[in-house]
Amino acid sequence: MLWTLIIWIIVGLIAGAIAKAIMPGKQGGGWLATIILGIIGAFVGGLLGSLIFEGELDFGRPELSFGGIITAVIGALVVLAIYGWVTKRKAV
Repeated sequence: MLWTLIIWIIVGLIAGAIAKAIMPGKQGGGWLATIILGIIGAFVGGLLGSLIFEGELDFGRPELSFGGIITAVIGALVVLAIYGWVTKRKAV
């Protein structure tokens, strides 16, 4: 259980940092927000990946591999885009 949490944090930090670097514009938040964004992104990316490639939703743990990081980054980009869209709509 502890190792799963550590893997979620590591994958989340990497994916969140890469997603913030890829996404244009200025996103707020520090390293904690980056980790949370990445963890949510890893979860979303993992669910979407399992649904697309396996045909079913799998709530497994993230993989600390190149493919797992790429999937997490794609999920984090989706989460970051949705977050940006929601916060812009509220600000207007």
